[in-house]
Amino acid sequence: MAERLKSQILEEKKSVDLVCGPDAYKDLPRLLSVTYTGQTAVNVLLSLEETYADVMPIRLSESSPSAFVSIMRGCDNMCSYCIVPFTRGRERSRPITSILDEVKQLRDQGIKEVTLLGQNVNSYRDLSEYSSADNPRPKSPTNLAKGFKTIYKTKLGGLRFADLLDHVSASCPDMRIRFTSPHPKDFPDEVLQLIKERANICKQIHIPAQSGSTAVLEAMRRGYSREAYLELIQHIKETIPGIKLSSDFIAGFCGETEEDHLQTLSMLDLVRYHCVFYFPYSLREKTHAHRRLKDDVPHDVKLRRHEEISVKCRGIFGELNAEAVGETQLVLIESDSKRSADQWAGRNDGNTKVIFNKASLPVGGDSSCSGNPSVGDYVAVHITESSSQTLKGEPLFMTSLQTFSEDMIHHNRDSHNTQVLNR
Repeated sequence: MAERLKSQILEEKKSVDLVCGPDAYKDLPRLLSVTYTGQTAVNVLLSLEETYADVMPIRLSESSPSAFVSIMRGCDNMCSYCIVPFTRGRERSRPITSILDEVKQLRDQGIKEVTLLGQNVNSYRDLSEYSSADNPRPKSPTNLAKGFKTIYKTKLGGLRFADLLDHVSASCPDMRIRFTSPHPKDFPDEVLQLIKERANICKQIHIPAQSGSTAVLEAMRRGYSREAYLELIQHIKETIPGIKLSSDFIAGFCGETEEDHLQTLSMLDLVRYHCVFYFPYSLREKTHAHRRLKDDVPHDVKLRRHEEISVKCRGIFGELNAEAVGETQLVLIESDSKRSADQWAGRNDGNTKVIFNKASLPVGGDSSCSGNPSVGDYVAVHITESSSQTLKGEPLFMTSLQTFSEDMIHHNRDSHNTQVLNR
């Protein structure tokens, strides 16, 4: 914003005398001193190193059991529709030690769920441990998902996203771990195996497709085909049974034909996401699409295709949520329900909202010990109703993430043994 509007703000409207980009915050004392002399001051340069690792964020909502932790900034993918590389700069990652310190601090404050954030979160690569001659950087290449490519050279060395997930989940075993927003190319098997094995890494992955058409994906410079994406989805589902998937789609990108749009609708049917964010395409200045492509899909066509995606998604969401009826799910209480102060609202492992009545509950399934749950508590809920957006259920007992996971493992093992004996 500061880079894009600096001339208009300073010269045309003359409404301010200082413009500072986010990466220039350490330069603020000098900039302010310049303005004291009656001059205007500007620093909107993007840094190649700044990660805000030494800036601990202030939580605005002390009542929330969830928090967000930024792990990296910038993006190197240069998708043709995206402005992020021009507004956030090149990828650079915080040191793992800095991230762990923040996550542990949040744990000590009572936070029960953290979401690791980054413009391309699973491209994380910490080089801070290999900055000296005595500790040279290893030359191991970045592992990409099968069938995916990048527009930049293979990156060598550093601690990767799998290393970060390993450290964070191991250090806070009773804290849920989520992450967003990833790129499909950066899902090597080591990341998928960690998600499968660690009870506190949510079995829910946001995996933006943007389009179901190979031709449109090529125009978007996404680095994969429809077939490669669907092959990755199948591999994820086989590796992590029961995984819940979400995605992003753009309706009416440059050159998108009706057949391309139908390919997107068919991808929705094939993958069956639990959540989708979809938008009609809007051209952004300075992007590759702005310079090289033609925004030739009429606005009314974009809106119609957007609505067709919406209708398709709502139907799928409703069907998938109906399948959850009868299950017992672990729910983290987030707040009162918006519709009734007598009900709690929380989210399950798959990030779906769950509503249930407030009541005194057994603790850990022990009927001799009970308590009243509150925001930040984990509750086992038997799902009884569903809609396209929400689940409803009956609360069973208060528990912890680790205890519930162990109970489910024992339950599944007992069910398996019973099935074997009955054959």
